Amino acid sequence: MLPDVNSPNSHPAGNSTFSLDEVLVIIPVLDEEETIAATVRSLRGLGLTQIRVVDNGSCDRSAIIAEEAGAEVLVEPIAGYGRACWRGLQAIPDPIRWILFCDGDGSDDLAELGQFWEAAPTADLILGDRRATREGRQAMTPVQNFGNGLAAFLIGAGWGYRYRDLGPLRLIRRSALEAIAMRDRGFGWTVEMQARAIELGLRVREIPVNYCRRRGGRSKISGTLSGSLRAGTVILSTLGRLYFRYRGDAVLTGFAALFLILGCLWMLPYGDFRAPGAVPQFWIGAGLMGVGFALSWGIGRIDALKFWAIALLTRLLLLPMYPGDDVWRYLWEGYIQNFGFSPYHFAPSAPELVSLQTPWWSLINHPDTSAIYPPVAQLGFRGLAAIAPSVLLFKLAFVSADLAVCWLLARRFGEQKTLIYAWNPLIIYSFAGGAHYDSWFILAVVAAWFWCDRRRWPGSAVAIGVGVAIKWMSLPLLGILAGLQWPRVRSILIIFGLGSLPLIWTAIPFCSGGECPLIPARSQFVSRGRSADFFPYFIETWGWHLPEGNSIYLLPLAAVLLVLLLWDFRKYGGKRSDLNARFLHLSESYFVALLLISPIIHAWYFTWLVPFSVATRNLGTRLVSCSAFVYFVLQYQKAMGSSSWWMSREDRLWMWLPFGVGLVWHWMPSRLKKLLPKSSV
Repeated sequence: MLPDVNSPNSHPAGNSTFSLDEVLVIIPVLDEEETIAATVRSLRGLGLTQIRVVDNGSCDRSAIIAEEAGAEVLVEPIAGYGRACWRGLQAIPDPIRWILFCDGDGSDDLAELGQFWEAAPTADLILGDRRATREGRQAMTPVQNFGNGLAAFLIGAGWGYRYRDLGPLRLIRRSALEAIAMRDRGFGWTVEMQARAIELGLRVREIPVNYCRRRGGRSKISGTLSGSLRAGTVILSTLGRLYFRYRGDAVLTGFAALFLILGCLWMLPYGDFRAPGAVPQFWIGAGLMGVGFALSWGIGRIDALKFWAIALLTRLLLLPMYPGDDVWRYLWEGYIQNFGFSPYHFAPSAPELVSLQTPWWSLINHPDTSAIYPPVAQLGFRGLAAIAPSVLLFKLAFVSADLAVCWLLARRFGEQKTLIYAWNPLIIYSFAGGAHYDSWFILAVVAAWFWCDRRRWPGSAVAIGVGVAIKWMSLPLLGILAGLQWPRVRSILIIFGLGSLPLIWTAIPFCSGGECPLIPARSQFVSRGRSADFFPYFIETWGWHLPEGNSIYLLPLAAVLLVLLLWDFRKYGGKRSDLNARFLHLSESYFVALLLISPIIHAWYFTWLVPFSVATRNLGTRLVSCSAFVYFVLQYQKAMGSSSWWMSREDRLWMWLPFGVGLVWHWMPSRLKKLLPKSSV
């Protein structure tokens, strides 16, 4: 917005003008009744009309005198130079484009401000350099000279730009101040402004100014030894904190990447859990990756190159790793389809398939159970096996979907937030190392989530339908999407219609003789299998005897889903607002309930939650991304000769307790969190 060139308060500067009507002056004061009136009148005499005096706890008449002199007076009862400045920045009028800070003790030579106006069109931050004039240096106390010189030197050493002074007289663009996003509320205010200005590449000008000894009141900083020491300590600690924020991201990124890479390298030779010593070594690798992952939580900024370099490198490192045993079923079921056999009609051990057995056939788990994977997954297996029944090829397909999820999340939330997914040890192992196909399902769910808004919900319904046809447990997401449309019956019917199409269409090739046996419900593995479960185990431990079979646990899951939908309807009353956010929270809550209630749990099931935690920062999901590796104690027991696929209570607690604690923290009301000590998580 260009100022009015005809305004009496316009100052020409080259081909631009600078309007004093666009300047807001902020003056923090504390017991300065002797000087504040003269300061306000001097500013008004220069043509400045918008002057705010912030009384920071004065015991004298500073506020009254400032108001009588024509200033707007605000009160900030909590002590702190930065806090007073921050109070003055609240509710700034829209026309304001510049903020001028100065002291109210009469020490600033305001007659020098004409130079500021001249420099303003080509600068973002203009500083009064007291140490550039002989009068200024002589007026400053030895403590001020030493402190300002030291702080300027440290900023130069840390940020590569050498200031001469950290004086109070400064003019800054409003947009630049908003970009800096000031956090300090004490003596470190000026230091933070100048350091952050370098980080943001702002145009900085230092102008020599005269400086006078204060004409009234008593200095709160340089006037006493304790005040000087306190101010010095605050300024140094502020510089340390700012430097860690500035360079700490690079340090944290380096260490996080190092631990992730070391963890992958350590883990790589120990993917075959049949070897008795494999799992303990695998855990060491997982632990190293967990350290790197936890360090990544503190990264404030990361460029795309580093983000993608580590995301790709860690996955490439684990591609040669011996896979989990599920992949042999994927290969087998894709392989036999190319010979005209349906994996839903023929279990791997079926006599009709004996002639097709491969050298790796004996590695297939549950060979007496027919396929449990939905038809889109089966068609994917078939397509890959038609190229080659190769573990590496299947891994590349799963990692490609995984990286597509990374890309979608980074596009929506940025690389820094997406670190929770891209540098997650459980994600990296599950798809690149363990070769689990869940990344296909996750990709469909993420697409459905991103399309869930007022205009694209039909696409969301189709994406969920694809997810259902890849992994059965995404079926309730259709109910969630439909619930968000309530009470629009037509929209609900369309959602269920579109959502069922992928499953119906891809199931047709597997149906014959009027039968579509897509779920082997009679299989003992499906109907009675148990693995690392939470809710079923503790229900039985507490003496509750439920009917045998896994289907009983569908009831509490359905109840949870119903409660979630009723809660959403009560809150929004059928409004079609914030559909993306509502789908996010309802879906995350559903998957949490599913994992807690399900009688069959595998470590890689927790990957289903990770994309949502990019948005929600769910601490439970982040913690379980590390603790889920306890699951592999089952593989260790098997390698050590135990025939029991059963996890002890202690091992279950090690796996589930971090998840539970993190969920409690995540869902704890914010008013309760404020009562607890501050945490970086």
